[in-house]
Amino acid sequence: MSESLDFLETEGKIVEALKKVYDPEIPVNIYDLGLIYEIDLTDDREARITMTLTAPNCPVVDILLMDVENAVGAVEGVEKVHINLVFDPPWDKSMLSEEAKLELGLL
Repeated sequence: MSESLDFLETEGKIVEALKKVYDPEIPVNIYDLGLIYEIDLTDDREARITMTLTAPNCPVVDILLMDVENAVGAVEGVEKVHINLVFDPPWDKSMLSEEAKLELGLL
């Protein structure tokens, strides 16, 4: 398998892992909530996740970041995880996936 295909496969596994992480206050996974802005896998097998929170003062930030690090770190092919927490652009409901909107009764 070519290295670029291997990276794509690993990134797909990272997405699947992120879909198993839930904000404890919202019954939707963080990927479908639109909290994940970017996933990058370096040549050194470091997963760099750029993400946000639904609110800057989120009371579960530490738990959520630990859950993301643990989930992504468990993916085969990932050696290290770096999370970049950003608040620009700020999260809003337009970032929800169709599945999330359906789950939350917004459709």
